[in-house]
Amino acid sequence: MGAKFWKRLSHERELWERGIAHVAGVDEAGCGPLAGPVFAAAVVFPCAWLKPGLCPALRGLNDSKQLDEEEREKFFAVLTSHPEIRYAVASVDVEMIDRINIRQAAWRAMNQALTQLAPQPQHVLVDGLRIRWLAYPQTALVQGDCKSYSIAAASVLAKVSRDRVMREFDRLYPGYGFAEHKGYATPQHYAAIKERGPCPIHRRTFSPFRPVAVELELFPPVKA
Repeated sequence: MGAKFWKRLSHERELWERGIAHVAGVDEAGCGPLAGPVFAAAVVFPCAWLKPGLCPALRGLNDSKQLDEEEREKFFAVLTSHPEIRYAVASVDVEMIDRINIRQAAWRAMNQALTQLAPQPQHVLVDGLRIRWLAYPQTALVQGDCKSYSIAAASVLAKVSRDRVMREFDRLYPGYGFAEHKGYATPQHYAAIKERGPCPIHRRTFSPFRPVAVELELFPPVKA
């Protein structure tokens, strides 16, 4: 592996060298869309990769947003079939998102994914800022999905899993274009909402569905 690619495994390797064998990368997908669930995934690479590095089949693995759909599907297949990789995927539905807010829902999905892992992780690499209530020792990495292969792997599993569910929703609720935009706020999506109104998987606490009174309460005017 070149130095650039070794660096993306450096956080895992540092922990492995300290005797922390079960290191999980965790990431979410779907915080921004107007519709659909939020997903999270957790991935644990084997500590036996300390010296040889990432397995050849995962060369090119990156943040899911930097990969096209074909690449994401390819890496998804490798990650979910490799006998030495442990992973888990979890989701939180629209009703819960509207009840507890999207940030809390994403954290809940992350925690659910982590608790599915066996054995439980000894340390977690988190994309973004530190999650205070996470029940595991953690290292927060800003843009972690570009700095850690474990987080990048989790981002791919979460993204592909969510995209597949949104394609199913496209068949249940035709006319909104969920298969194309996956619930994100595109002009096509806004036009469909204007024409058809919201469907059961739209997040009612998100603009443009949120009542004006709630909007004003959440975003009060700034005093001069």
